[in-house]
Amino acid sequence: MQTRSILLLTVALAAVAVDVTVAEVKPPTGFRALFNEMNLDGWHGWRHDLFSKRHDLTEAEFAEQTAKLAQDARQNWSVENGELVNDGHGTYLATNDEFRDFELRLEYKTVARADSGIYLKATPQVQIWDYTDPDKFRLGADLGSGGLWNNSPGSRGKDPLVLADRPLGEWNSFRIVQVGERTSVWLNDSLVVDNVIFDHYYDRENPLPVRGPVILQTHGGEIRWRHIYIRELTPEEANAVLVSHRRQAFTSLFNGRDFQGWHGMTDSYEVIDGSIQCRKGHGGLLLTADEYANFAVRLEFRLPPGGNNGLAIRSPAEGDAAYGGMCELQVLDSDHPRYAGSIDPRQAHGSIYGMVAATPGYLRSVGEWNFQEVTVDGSRILVELNGTVILDADLNDVTEYMGNRLHPGKDRTAGYFGFSGHNDPVAFRNIAIRLLPDSLK
Repeated sequence: MQTRSILLLTVALAAVAVDVTVAEVKPPTGFRALFNEMNLDGWHGWRHDLFSKRHDLTEAEFAEQTAKLAQDARQNWSVENGELVNDGHGTYLATNDEFRDFELRLEYKTVARADSGIYLKATPQVQIWDYTDPDKFRLGADLGSGGLWNNSPGSRGKDPLVLADRPLGEWNSFRIVQVGERTSVWLNDSLVVDNVIFDHYYDRENPLPVRGPVILQTHGGEIRWRHIYIRELTPEEANAVLVSHRRQAFTSLFNGRDFQGWHGMTDSYEVIDGSIQCRKGHGGLLLTADEYANFAVRLEFRLPPGGNNGLAIRSPAEGDAAYGGMCELQVLDSDHPRYAGSIDPRQAHGSIYGMVAATPGYLRSVGEWNFQEVTVDGSRILVELNGTVILDADLNDVTEYMGNRLHPGKDRTAGYFGFSGHNDPVAFRNIAIRLLPDSLK
């Protein structure tokens, strides 16, 4: 049903084609064009309240509404000399394709008093406006374009780092890199947003969707777009982007060769191709030589089908990290059929085992490397998976426990970091730590 509706929409939008000859679109190496410079193939009219509730509509209802958006697009969007032009009115324009981790490049040119933006994963927005309009100075227009306008007031990234807009009537260029929620923006080659979490404007209690379209917003004046290109990042490239930020602040915990700096069940683990891997059929605690109080730890991990392990947080030297330590953070192929409908949400990947559930759905495919950063500060734990915050919890607020089994170690203020193997060959690499204030080291 959904596929047929999108087909109807695409056919309707194809009528926007114009009779103009342009040069062949030549994206930069590794990129593909989202706009063919001739018509709106690959795009559709967009309205949040329609697409967010599409599963509540019948096929006929959805087709009727998308046809209206297509008609609106024909009235307000056009193609002139290879430029995508909106007259300042009507529906927004969204890509038919959805994207997870990507680098987006485009150019735009607008007019006095205009207001526009770029939605990422169907969420507002990288801001575009007339930075000379005094009526909008109170909103921050004088600070320039490129900020994440719909981020929470006072948060990083809401305002651009520098004013980088060119004079009205000139073309501006954007380079936008988004991995998970982590977003960096360059406007006219100036960094204006640096690795900032992109707020989910429509649902601030939850992270951005895993994937979504790129959307061109319009209201308040003509805007022209051209050279709209995108490059989807591989998991390795996405992880490299995440690792690159604040790299110097982290100290490696693993030399990639042996267990120097670690203790515990070393016989249950092995070093393979620069990673620590639990031996199949073995398990137990593999822990750092040092204890830590407050810290942030980064690592990459790779799950086999159905794989199960855990991160020991402020663990004792022996025993069960989930109960004797502050907690165990689950490392689990939660989507595997063996766990379908059989586990508590507090057992899914990224969850504080038995105490707090993480938001599911942000793991990469089995066999691919995931990047995770965990921050432990006092009683608070924050888990960021592949650039998306999936858990932010204070253990002082926990009053209910899975199976009504208490966790006597949850109030520990220091302990070892490490892995809680559970018989599966889960692998870890690029393990590094950053000490926070009041840490033991």
